[in-house]
Amino acid sequence: MAETNARVAIVTGAARGIGAAVATRLAQDGFAVAVLDLNEEGCADVVGKINASGGRALAVGVDVGDSASVDAAVQRVADELGAPTVLVNNAGILRDNLLFKMTDDDWDAVMTVHLRGSFLMSRAVQKFQTEAKWGRIVNMSSTSALGNRGQANYAAAKAGLQGFTKTLAIELGKFGVTVNAIAPGFIETDMTAATAARVGVDFEDFKKGAAAMIPVGRTGTPEDIAHTASFLVSEGAGFVSGQVIYVAGGPKD
Repeated sequence: MAETNARVAIVTGAARGIGAAVATRLAQDGFAVAVLDLNEEGCADVVGKINASGGRALAVGVDVGDSASVDAAVQRVADELGAPTVLVNNAGILRDNLLFKMTDDDWDAVMTVHLRGSFLMSRAVQKFQTEAKWGRIVNMSSTSALGNRGQANYAAAKAGLQGFTKTLAIELGKFGVTVNAIAPGFIETDMTAATAARVGVDFEDFKKGAAAMIPVGRTGTPEDIAHTASFLVSEGAGFVSGQVIYVAGGPKD
C-alpha cells in the first residue's frame, strides 16, 4: 500500500496476542509501527520480526494509565518514526471475579488500563491526527460489553469504550479522523487461556465448548481481529466511523 508508506501507527498491548497480530498486519500494510507495551523488552520479538521482513517498527514501553508515561511514549514515536496518525487501543488486563468477591483494586485496575488508557492515548495522538487532517483510531471492545458473568469490571470498561468510540467519532470527524471499535468474541490468546485456568477447565476443552456455540463452528484467532483492524485503518474505510464491529463468528445482540 504505497498510500501508507509515510504513515505511522501505534498499537498498545502489542507484545503478544491480538496486539502483536495487529502490529504485524499493519506493518505488512505499509505502516511504520510503534509496538507499545508495559515492558519494552517484551516487544522485542514482534519488532524483530517486523524489521526482519522489511518493515519499520519501534518498541516502546508505556504505562497507558499514566499521563506522563503516555505523553513521553507518543512523543518518542513522533521523534523516531514520525507523527502517528493511526492508533489501536488494545492494551487490556483481566481481574475477573463475581461481584461480591471483586475488590476495589480489581475494579480500578481494569478501568485504568482499558478506559483511562484509551483516553490518554487518544488524547495524545489526536494532536498529530488533527494537524495531519487524517487519522484512524480503533478501540478494542469485547462481546463482554453485552454482559458476562464474573466480569462486571471488564464488561463495564468494554461497554464504556463503545460510548467513548462514538463520542470521539463525532468530535474528530471534521478533522478527517475516523474512530471505530472492534468487539472480539472468543479469541485464542493467553488471556482466554488464563480464563480457562481460572475456572479449572483444560484450554483445549474450553475452546471446543466455545466453538460449539459459535455459528461458524470455530473459535477466533488474533489474525481475525488483525484483518478487521487493517480494514478500519485503511483509506477505503474513510466513511466508516462511530461503529462497533463484533468479530465473533456470528451475530451479537
